Amino acid sequence: MLITVLAGGIGGSRFIRGLQRAVESAADPSTITVVGNTGDDIWIHGLRVCPDLDTVMYTLGGGISAERGWGREDETFTVRDELADYGVEPTWFGLGDRDIATHLIRTQSLNAGYTLTQVTEALCQRWQPGVTLLPMSDDRAETHVIVDDPAGATAADGTPLRRALHFQEWWIRYRAELPAHEFVLVGVDTATPARGVLDAISDADLVIFPPSNPVVSIGTILQVPGVADAVRSTSAPVVGVSPIVGGAPVRGMADACLRAIDVETSAAGVALHYGARARGGLLDAWIIDTADAASASEIEASGISCVIAATMMTDLDASADLARVCLDAGRGVSSSDRA
Repeated sequence: MLITVLAGGIGGSRFIRGLQRAVESAADPSTITVVGNTGDDIWIHGLRVCPDLDTVMYTLGGGISAERGWGREDETFTVRDELADYGVEPTWFGLGDRDIATHLIRTQSLNAGYTLTQVTEALCQRWQPGVTLLPMSDDRAETHVIVDDPAGATAADGTPLRRALHFQEWWIRYRAELPAHEFVLVGVDTATPARGVLDAISDADLVIFPPSNPVVSIGTILQVPGVADAVRSTSAPVVGVSPIVGGAPVRGMADACLRAIDVETSAAGVALHYGARARGGLLDAWIIDTADAASASEIEASGISCVIAATMMTDLDASADLARVCLDAGRGVSSSDRA
């Protein structure tokens, strides 16, 4: 099988580890391609940082911090602390010393004229993640968040002034507590999918949306021109896993993102947001947790096949079990269901 996964960082990485475990015992092991979100990318202290790509690479390559779920294991933060002592901003985004090496190599290579796709491939030569890892685009497509001015500035009539924050500042510095009015993917209008992205979707035997943020991870990837159309037109079944369990995000602050686009924070709400491929949407099948079993009928009524399973990835075995549910759901989707 050729399996393509559209993924963000932590949730996507843990799912992919389980997927690798689920397919490794097959007589003809599957080939996995991961299209990673780069909307979170940011320039920090002159370095290009790709949080989601690095989280996938480190997790699958055995170098991730198990405690944090991001960054390197056995990390130190001497450079971060020294920069803070100098009073250099931003102090809210700290790079680990080991992690800086990755960003130095990436930045030097980009400045030398290599594409982000080429640089990612080169970095993966060290980590050997066992998948083909592709950025969604080599071009700038950077997520910004429109909020009321954090300093409380207002217009002459008292109306709060709005300003744009880089997604990372909104997410890390403000913990997504500033209500978001809008997400803007700066540069996406002129961005193109990275080499191999559209082929990975169109040639796949199965496309998976893991339990990543549907707005600023998978949603961002789908905004790159041509990607959503490729998902709609692929002959492969498209299976997604709900990142919402019992009305709350499994991890992170996806509820703050969903509120901004007027989508209910529920397994059914996210399914309906993606929509059924049979009706012009993106999904053929949707995996929900047993805690949300009552919403299965609503999801089915929308034209999406619904599967109820244990979706909490508490360890590698649980992640592998969830991946097997996705594989089975894909096999259960007939071509007529996708017409």
